[in-house]
Amino acid sequence: MGRDKASLPFGGETLLERIVGIVSPCVDEVWLVAREGQEIPSNRNLQLQVARDPAEGLGPLAGLTAGLRAVSAERAFVVSCDLPLLQEKLVRGLLELATGLRAAIPTVDGHYVPTCAVYSTSLVPELDGLLAAGERRPRAILKLPGVNAISEDEIRAFDPELQSFRDCNTPERYREALELAGYPTAG
Repeated sequence: MGRDKASLPFGGETLLERIVGIVSPCVDEVWLVAREGQEIPSNRNLQLQVARDPAEGLGPLAGLTAGLRAVSAERAFVVSCDLPLLQEKLVRGLLELATGLRAAIPTVDGHYVPTCAVYSTSLVPELDGLLAAGERRPRAILKLPGVNAISEDEIRAFDPELQSFRDCNTPERYREALELAGYPTAG
C-alpha cells in the first residue's frame, strides 16, 4: 500500500478502529502488536494495550509471538488491521471452532490465513523455538501438535461470502473494500 494501513480511513473511522470495534465484543482484551518504534494511530476512543515486537526483520511470526506473550487469556483471536470486512459472526465462530485446540487457522482459496485465526498462548515456547531456528512465517505453526486448519466449508457457515478475508493490500483492494461496505471512494 505504501503507507500505514491502520490509519487508512474507512467510513468515519480508521481501519484499526473498525477492526477493534468488530473484535471487542467477542473478546475480553484487545492488544495491538506494533514494531518497536512504530507510531500508533492516536484516538481517544481506542483504549488499546500495545505489545511491541522488538525483533526487527524477524517477520510476522515474531509479531504473533509478542502478542501471544502479552495477553492474559489462554487464547487469542488474532487479526491484521487490513481486513475491514471482518464479520463478528466469523470471530465468534473461529473462537468456538478453536475449543480444545492450540490453534485454529482458516484455509481460504487453498491458502492458510494465519492473520485471522485463534491461537493458544501455550504455543509461545514452541514459537520461540521456531524463531530461534530461523522460521519467520506463521504457517509453520500448522506443523505443531493440536493445531488445525479450518476448512473453507466450515468458515462459510459463519461468513458465506468469505468477506472477512478481503484484505486492503493494494489501493485497488482498498477501494473494493470501501465499495463493498457502501462507502464512497476517491478517484
